[in-house]
Amino acid sequence: MIPEGCGIGQGWRATLAALALAVTALIIYAIFSSGFGRPQRAGVVTPQPVPVSTGRPAAAARVPEASLAVVSDNFWFTYLPAGLERDGGGAIKPEPGVDGGRARFGSADRFVEAQVEHGTVAADWASYRKRVAVRDARATTVRGRPAVVGGHPSGGRMIVWLERVGTGAWIRVSDSLSRELVAIAASVKAPVGD
Repeated sequence: MIPEGCGIGQGWRATLAALALAVTALIIYAIFSSGFGRPQRAGVVTPQPVPVSTGRPAAAARVPEASLAVVSDNFWFTYLPAGLERDGGGAIKPEPGVDGGRARFGSADRFVEAQVEHGTVAADWASYRKRVAVRDARATTVRGRPAVVGGHPSGGRMIVWLERVGTGAWIRVSDSLSRELVAIAASVKAPVGD
């Protein structure tokens, strides 16, 4: 038994308790800073662009720069496959209650055509869907908007969607670019509101 008034053991206990607290805090800090117990992040590797072979020396080959491909004054692409040049387009044929634009980008064996229509013709998805003929239509979405994808009556693949009430769009590509169709449609930008 320890006699009263003798506090020799309390100082050692306080020191030991402080040391235990410091060691516990250090261990907890080490566990949290190491990432232990956190879910692993899926590592997405962004592929680097590969220079296109042009038959010229390697120093002269360059990666194409990103550019905007304008369909009309308020509708444009931020992605088009390399090697396509604008070779047609303009305002669409005047029709009562409809305005908009169209554009064609092509090369010798590939093309991308696009058309955007504003007005009562694109008042809702059901009426706009009936306006544009798509063979073997399959329902899909373009940036969360209802769409159909299928064959164009004159050949190639196409996608049709309602960008918003009052604005409808379609894109047609040659068969050689059919794998690029969804990426092209997803790259469309249009300002909010008409």
